[in-house]
Amino acid sequence: MVTTKLKGGTTRLERTNPRVWLYSVLLTLQYGAQPLISKRFTRREVIVTTSVLTCELAKVVCALVLMVRDGSLKKMFSQWTLVGSLTASGLPAAIYALQNSLLQISYKNLDSLTFSILNQTKIIFTAFFTYIMLRQKQSIQQIGALLLLIMAAVLLSIGEGSSKGSSSSDPEQILFYGIIPVLVASVLSGLASALCQWASQVKKHSSYLMTVEMSIVGSLCLLASTTKSPDGEAIRQHGYFYGWTPLTMIPVVANALGGILVGLVTSYAGGVRKGFVIVSALLVTALLQFMFEGKPPSVYCLVALPLVMSSISIYQKYPYRVNKKES
Repeated sequence: MVTTKLKGGTTRLERTNPRVWLYSVLLTLQYGAQPLISKRFTRREVIVTTSVLTCELAKVVCALVLMVRDGSLKKMFSQWTLVGSLTASGLPAAIYALQNSLLQISYKNLDSLTFSILNQTKIIFTAFFTYIMLRQKQSIQQIGALLLLIMAAVLLSIGEGSSKGSSSSDPEQILFYGIIPVLVASVLSGLASALCQWASQVKKHSSYLMTVEMSIVGSLCLLASTTKSPDGEAIRQHGYFYGWTPLTMIPVVANALGGILVGLVTSYAGGVRKGFVIVSALLVTALLQFMFEGKPPSVYCLVALPLVMSSISIYQKYPYRVNKKES
């Protein structure tokens, strides 16, 4: 269920649209399958920046096709303004670009276990910023469900990352170039997610249009970084499609569709529920690895499964209810 504000400041509870469940399930499957698809169809020689840029282009194409299909393209562009675009999409796109840079710095200076666990705090910051910006409150039960979800994410992180060690033994470097960057990135992730939700619910910005705008801004930021980055040098030396095969487009297109689903889930269900989707997708990955690679799920995964199921059930069953005094 979702809480909707009415005129006069009152609120009412609505049942979650079946379409939201469909988007959430599809996004969970995409997130869960993406690592296996990328591993199988992307060669190691492929330059990461070319894959990301092509994915952003594919997002733009898919979003425009969907806008043409639902008849909103002409209307959207007739009402489009640069100021409105920068307000709704430019700021979160820039925030996401900064967040990704911080995550890259942090990942190099933390063991994967610590990195993954700290990265899960973005769920809490998303809930915090949606409350600050949209006054979207959480019930006591929903707060408990979020804690259960974080516990599950920590368990899954332990199962995935316990075998890798830290790349640095210097405590100050770990703190200033590892822990602090990933925590700041989590704060930025929560802020950007809340901004996207605000743009779609308050500014009535189409999720498809936001996808187009954010992909363009993100691509421009990425292109600017290639002037001095190793990937930029590799592109100039070997060519844009170095290491590509026709099958490389499969994970690229899958990732692009996932990006569109992220926009839809954030718009219709909110950034907090997107957090549930991402953690649930880790379980899907474990299941697919067992089915296609014969790798059995870890004990951590088996323990995390009921926690995720319980957290989703509790979060949906006990929404925040408005007291008479508040209304």
